[in-house]
Amino acid sequence: MTVELWLRLQGKGLAMLHVTRGVWGFRVRVRPLLPALLGPPRALSSLAAKMGEYRKMWNPREPRDWAQQYRERFIPFSKEQLLRLLIQEFHSSPAEKAALEAFSAHVDFCTLFHYHQILARLQALYDPINPDRETLEQPSLTDPQRLSNEQEVLQALQPLLAQANFSPLSEDTLAYALVVHHPQDEVQVTVNLDQYIYIHFWALGQRVGQMPLKSSVGSRRGFFTKPPPAERRYFKRVVLAARTKRGHLVLKSFKDTPLEGLEQLLPELKVRTPTLQRALLNLMLMVSGVAIFVNVGMVVLTDLKVATSLLLLLFAIFMGLRASKMFGQRRSAQALELAHMLYYRSTSNNSELLSALALRAQDEHTKEALLARSFLARRPGGTQGSPEETSRWLRSEVENWLLAKSGCEVAFNGTRALAHLQALTPSMGLYPPPGFPKLDPMTPITSELPQATPSRNTP
Repeated sequence: MTVELWLRLQGKGLAMLHVTRGVWGFRVRVRPLLPALLGPPRALSSLAAKMGEYRKMWNPREPRDWAQQYRERFIPFSKEQLLRLLIQEFHSSPAEKAALEAFSAHVDFCTLFHYHQILARLQALYDPINPDRETLEQPSLTDPQRLSNEQEVLQALQPLLAQANFSPLSEDTLAYALVVHHPQDEVQVTVNLDQYIYIHFWALGQRVGQMPLKSSVGSRRGFFTKPPPAERRYFKRVVLAARTKRGHLVLKSFKDTPLEGLEQLLPELKVRTPTLQRALLNLMLMVSGVAIFVNVGMVVLTDLKVATSLLLLLFAIFMGLRASKMFGQRRSAQALELAHMLYYRSTSNNSELLSALALRAQDEHTKEALLARSFLARRPGGTQGSPEETSRWLRSEVENWLLAKSGCEVAFNGTRALAHLQALTPSMGLYPPPGFPKLDPMTPITSELPQATPSRNTP
């Protein structure tokens, strides 16, 4: 189930959560608020209970029942790589190779128009609430109207994300990400859930290995820390849909995101200094302060005859200013590091994300159709038999083949791939269809700049 954090009111029973994540755990504060926005308070109590359970665990490494919660559905090959592998293994003769390439071109043609229509409908729904719109301003929407439009966009996004083989991340996964801090992430953030109306996460491409350097946060610095672990769990792509009370729907896509770093992607957060680093900084301040007081304060006290109370007051002010400056500089450095990491992780935002999802869904559609055609061609009896039996056989064969070729366990949707193939078969041989207009190729555009008028003095 998709992570849905609805901050809701029903009568007098609304409670908001403020979550602070740190090295030694977290704390949850319950506050009564009055934003009567959406439905019953379903997710808050269950999220708090799950976070409490994770707090009691000793060093959890992954969410509970992670293998059941998250099933990888993304086919880890590009369309060109998959076509090349299928030709090498199943279509080695020139005739079979030409037939598969013709089928691939046919699938491209059919799916292009299909997903162009889907994208056009999505953009029409999203345009009234698009914060990056470059056209003329439209009449402003009220909050209820904006929320209604946002829910329509999210509902229309669901089938596109499913076809793009994104897997929704559960509430239990979010509870784990809010509580658990990975030792490789030195920069920590505080997320106040009071500021959010809803949050959704989807992910694909789970990997366990060393994180790319530019996508890591604080892996090279720290006080007396052990070397960071060589491997961690992360996703090649993560899609976020979040809405703050004072903002708008934020649609973003990120790459190479660790499971424990999901909260770093949220739009409203504050950088905080970890507990261990605060203790070390306070210890350094105390030691240096004692040294300064002994070497300087005592001289001032004896030579200048300054009152002890005044000297202590001045010393306290000086140490307070120094502590504030040190902690401020530390937070600024961590905020800059977090911004640098997000700069490299971010792939697309808002309306551009809709286009990227449509292209990815089209690509996954084509790969599923290619796999279905290649494997059913070598099955005894082809598509004969019940559709359920055929889809089960197709799923098992494709999953075993993908595991052998890529080393990744992929949950292949045999029923959907079989439906794709059956929808495409009647139109075979009609590529391109009769009477389809052939557009002229694009020609280079030369800028028409006004020519400079020759001067009379020019020879």
